[in-house]
Amino acid sequence: MASIIPIFRIFDYNKALDFYVNWLGFKIDWEDKPDHAPVYLQISLADIVLHLTEHHGDCTPGARAYIDNFDGLKEYHRQILSKEYKYNRPGLETPPWNRDTLCMDVIDPFGNRLSFNGSK
Repeated sequence: MASIIPIFRIFDYNKALDFYVNWLGFKIDWEDKPDHAPVYLQISLADIVLHLTEHHGDCTPGARAYIDNFDGLKEYHRQILSKEYKYNRPGLETPPWNRDTLCMDVIDPFGNRLSFNGSK
């Protein structure tokens, strides 16, 4: 089966790592980081895979990825809040279309949004 991997535009490698790796807990799977050239890397958290790019023509900032069936969202929410990341303090919400679901949106330093959704 084919898979889809969202590509998010980033402008600062260190800010991206602080947000995705240090705060959200993603790991770097691989990266193309040549000297004096834009970075392109793949990160993952469990089954969630994202590509981050500094390349101008790859995509535009402000994209959104909807992450469905995220197991343990309440606990994950507690974990990231305990890290006291000063630029983002997401809440947990129940969407009006499904009372059995919890949602958490986080916005990266470049305007890209991750929407985590899981069972209560």
